[in-house]
Amino acid sequence: MTNILTQNDIQHVDYKDIDLLKQFINPHGRVMSRKRTGLTAKQQRAVEAAVKRARFMGLLPYIQK
Repeated sequence: MTNILTQNDIQHVDYKDIDLLKQFINPHGRVMSRKRTGLTAKQQRAVEAAVKRARFMGLLPYIQK
């Protein structure tokens, strides 16, 4: 089972890439689990850190309405 990061050969998850990060957020604004996304543990930590950083910078909302 391959994930979107492996398929697109993405080595570094950037917090400024909002389109990529939105694929890992559910409609309620929560980060999806590894079971749903198929990411490795290392990739999941990178995605979570990027989402947190993007939220802090105001690029992503904390909750969806």
